[in-house]
Amino acid sequence: MGANELSALLWRERELLELLTFKLEEEQLLLTAGRTRWIDHATREVEQVLDRLRSAGLERSVEVSSVAQQWGTDEEAPLRDIIAAAPAGPWGEIFTAHLKAMTDLTARIAQLRDENERFLRAAARATQETLATTTGDATAAAGAIYDATGSTATSASGLRSGTAAPTTATGGHLFDGRL
Repeated sequence: MGANELSALLWRERELLELLTFKLEEEQLLLTAGRTRWIDHATREVEQVLDRLRSAGLERSVEVSSVAQQWGTDEEAPLRDIIAAAPAGPWGEIFTAHLKAMTDLTARIAQLRDENERFLRAAARATQETLATTTGDATAAAGAIYDATGSTATSASGLRSGTAAPTTATGGHLFDGRL
């Protein structure tokens, strides 16, 4: 275990951060296009990438500990300290490039997360407002019960839900019991 392995793990983590950026941008495109049907799928994909990032982060921590021991620093040193303790040669520059790229990706991910959260809040607010305006009361819409004719609890004839209106064979019911 050593610097080569750590660099390979950092590349893998960077690729996962780029994938997460893509998935968040994809989620944002769905939100802005109003394609809410696919939001659950997009969110699940984001969560899968986050799980893979957690695993990669654990692997990186183990490898950082190994490199830190080899280079004479604290085993729990962050990457910045590893860079400072790097021996003469290319490793300091390589790890600096990894750190910069990962920092930039993380900042973009935080920005996308915040923007997506704003879109989700706006969509939820719009849905609540729509429910409130179509029924006059959003809680009444949630409790409305439809009968076989498609009427709500109180129909135009004054019947309450649970009591069937008289029907004829040509009553226009979608499911009138006859095949």
